[in-house]
Amino acid sequence: METTEVVETDVVIAGAGPTGLVLAVDLARQGVRALLLEKADRLFPGSRGKGIQPRSLEVLDDLGALPGILAAGAPYPLMRAWEGAERQGEWDMMARSEPTERVPYANTLLVPQSRTQEVLYGRLRELGGEVAFGTALTAFRQDEDGVEAELSTGGRVRARYLVAADGGRSTVRRALGIGMTGETVDPRPMLVADLRLAPGTLADRDHWHVWPKAPGGAVALCPLPGGEQFQLTAAFEDEEDTVGTGPEAVRALLADRTPLRAADVLEVLWASGFRARAAMADRFRDGRVFLAGDAAHVHSPAGGQGLNTGIQDAYNLGWKLGRVLRRGAPAALLDSYEAERLPVAAGVLGISTRLHRAGSGGGAGTRRGAEVQQLALGYRDSPLTAETRTGLPKGALRAGDRAPDGRYGAGRLFDVFRGPHPTLLAVGMPLPALPYGTVRTAELPAYEAYGTGLFLIRPDGYVGWAGADAGGLGRYLAALGTAPAEAAV
Repeated sequence: METTEVVETDVVIAGAGPTGLVLAVDLARQGVRALLLEKADRLFPGSRGKGIQPRSLEVLDDLGALPGILAAGAPYPLMRAWEGAERQGEWDMMARSEPTERVPYANTLLVPQSRTQEVLYGRLRELGGEVAFGTALTAFRQDEDGVEAELSTGGRVRARYLVAADGGRSTVRRALGIGMTGETVDPRPMLVADLRLAPGTLADRDHWHVWPKAPGGAVALCPLPGGEQFQLTAAFEDEEDTVGTGPEAVRALLADRTPLRAADVLEVLWASGFRARAAMADRFRDGRVFLAGDAAHVHSPAGGQGLNTGIQDAYNLGWKLGRVLRRGAPAALLDSYEAERLPVAAGVLGISTRLHRAGSGGGAGTRRGAEVQQLALGYRDSPLTAETRTGLPKGALRAGDRAPDGRYGAGRLFDVFRGPHPTLLAVGMPLPALPYGTVRTAELPAYEAYGTGLFLIRPDGYVGWAGADAGGLGRYLAALGTAPAEAAV
């Protein structure tokens, strides 16, 4: 894009990590023009965020990316603790569950971040989208009608909205002057690296190997799906320790702290040092600019929450931008993005910080249960949520909750929900007549996961409105750009 011509588009997305790619895919399937910028000349090459939680698997299913993710991933292996070359025991870090009618993807999937991004990029290209590699957003200004951005290539772009998915050191967030409030979770540095190990070492590929008492700090080797690679994580005991990320430094660390030899490391593919931090932007929106993913919140890697929360930021924002830009929804719909995602991010930050501090720093940590799967997160207190029923029993599905899956005809409810449309679900009662055709409808007998009633399922799979009859449904749909206000019932 080496031109001074001003390119017109609907949305500019800064950053082609998982958050930016999910948003670009969601917009592309809705026919929204988006320019996805990535300052690097390729996708991120490392394994850093390697856990895809059950709720994110549902998101990727809806976006048409799940087959590639399942092919690229594997279940998490059992942990195996070592002291030198002596085995000390095995355990399962992940609480495992069987899939159910309500929850078809019950367990966290191990997928290196680089492979997640490759799958999303492939899906984006299937939909006609692309990434502008080697192109950074360097400056921008916004007015009442849109945002005009300057690019590192010398080009300029004019868009209705700008989304910052450009990481924890977000250029966009800093330009807006939005602060990050948070804390250092652990002042001691850590190393994460991707290695290729020689076959035949004690680090077999059936276990996640941990040396919690290694001299200098705990070490863990997690086998990555699809080859000979392992992810190495290493903690350091002193805040002043220097983290060497060169191949020889990584080899030496492994040889010093474990029985493996430096020569057992055939290749160091990627390495990075970091200090665990938890922080959240003071706000997620400034006019026509939105913050998502690490640009809005940074996490400790414990519990695999950061990448997944970013994916769901994008999923929350994507359908709303699509309905404002393509379905005539009022711009006020976009106000619900910060109202919904900021409280979720705050809660998830607390989980990842607690897990980090409870763990050894070397990958062992505590057992990960339902709290990290993100299935229970919802929007009951959102201004976009309308629960019109009264006297509901404790534990009943309510507006704002994730809409469960279930059997429907020869398929599944998720098949009905799939796509950027709202769905009106009548459970144990007849469907009301609807004078507008952009709502998908489904009718099924009483189902324990729902009880009985009418449920308007948002495009992102949450119950937006629920009622015992259709009173007020039309007004709710009008707010989504689905029904004209005068058709409200």
